[in-house]
Amino acid sequence: MAAHPLALCALLSSLLPSRPLLSLRSFSHLRSHANSRRLLSLPILHLLPNHARRLATSAEPSVVTSEDDSYGGKQVINLTPHLYDYVLSNVREHPILRKLREETSTMPGSQMQVLLLVSLFLPHVVEIEYMLSRMYSFDMQLEILFVSPDQAQLLVMLAQIIGAQRCIEVGVYTGYSSLAIAMVLPETGRLVACERDERCLEIAKKYYTRAGVAHKVALAQKKWVNFGSKMPSKPLLVDIKHGLAVDSLKSLIQHGESSSFDFAFVDAEKRMYNEYFELLLRLVMPLLIAGNDRGGFSSLQVRVGGLIIIDNVLWHGKVADPQVNDPKTTSIRNFNRKLLEDQRISTSMVPIGDGMTICQKRATV
Repeated sequence: MAAHPLALCALLSSLLPSRPLLSLRSFSHLRSHANSRRLLSLPILHLLPNHARRLATSAEPSVVTSEDDSYGGKQVINLTPHLYDYVLSNVREHPILRKLREETSTMPGSQMQVLLLVSLFLPHVVEIEYMLSRMYSFDMQLEILFVSPDQAQLLVMLAQIIGAQRCIEVGVYTGYSSLAIAMVLPETGRLVACERDERCLEIAKKYYTRAGVAHKVALAQKKWVNFGSKMPSKPLLVDIKHGLAVDSLKSLIQHGESSSFDFAFVDAEKRMYNEYFELLLRLVMPLLIAGNDRGGFSSLQVRVGGLIIIDNVLWHGKVADPQVNDPKTTSIRNFNRKLLEDQRISTSMVPIGDGMTICQKRATV
């Protein structure tokens, strides 16, 4: 019988050098996605080494003061599990989204969430991730987590604020975030969903149909694109070669879709973030400023610049730990620095979920 992954975590943590817990936010993140499984139940905490168990169960203040003088002793919210539960209790989650989240939590791949514990307690993250993934035959490209309800709520609000009609999602998994976005798009709206895992797409398509939004979603997977029962008014011609998101995005550009999308969300292979971003920057609309005719507000030619939202930019807190330099963490850290210095966009890094960066394409691009 194969060892339980959490038991393996506990064993390896007792053998390898320990390091401080990065953030209780990761525990809360784990709990929010496990929901019915309640992965942080007492039996599981019992499996953890003593130092980890104390950190996981100790009460922390909800407000902490920065110790860095450069921030002027500013007080910031410390998102404890208890406080995060309160945040989730104030999220308006549609019943069909909740059902999708609950079904996703029962999938074997969702057990990758236990790797959060590994990343928190073990220094050799990459090796352990590989070991557990081989033990349970997981696809490492699924990237462990799906979007949380509070993240989805923010994505939906952003799409509504800019009046998005044409959207792209890179990395669909079982479709939670894409479904949330599609549900608020107008009937003429379209969302191109790029995902290479057919098992996940079967679940996503089922819920698109149940929610009555299948006609809004163009699924770019392997060598086909399914536009549902209605073709878009402007066909999104996609010629997929190997089912990779990069190929999907390049095909959209080749077929004249540059600067035609309002909104893009990326939650896929982390080491490909830079390439995804550069392609999406060509696909989303630039900001249009008012023209010369200022005779009246209605005559101003104003368009909101396209948004690109990147998920997992905090990467379970590892990006802030100088001792963690595995390939994915280093890649995300470098990508975050690139976005900060990129004058083609306006950006805001938001500490929600595992961290999201909101980018708006500027007019000069």
